[in-house]
Amino acid sequence: MNEPHQIIKRPVITEKANLAKEASNHLVFEVAIHANKVEIAKAIEELFDVKVVDVTTMIIPGKPKRTGRHEGKQSNWKKAIVKLAEGQTIDFFEGA
Repeated sequence: MNEPHQIIKRPVITEKANLAKEASNHLVFEVAIHANKVEIAKAIEELFDVKVVDVTTMIIPGKPKRTGRHEGKQSNWKKAIVKLAEGQTIDFFEGA
């Protein structure tokens, strides 16, 4: 198993992610593409000292990009939606 900092890359802060956080205590992270749900849950619990109830993952396909005549594609990435236990929060998402 990798280090928690290698599994959790960054939080995804979008309007939709903020609505999910407020409505049902779900947080969204970009994670390593090879990480599984168990590794993601353990990494979140270790890094932020919270209790994870559920993890949902999805692989987001990279978008095609073009610069002049050259065409390419962004890399695929994995998104994890993590549900925390009732009453648990992560201070990073609270703006502190």
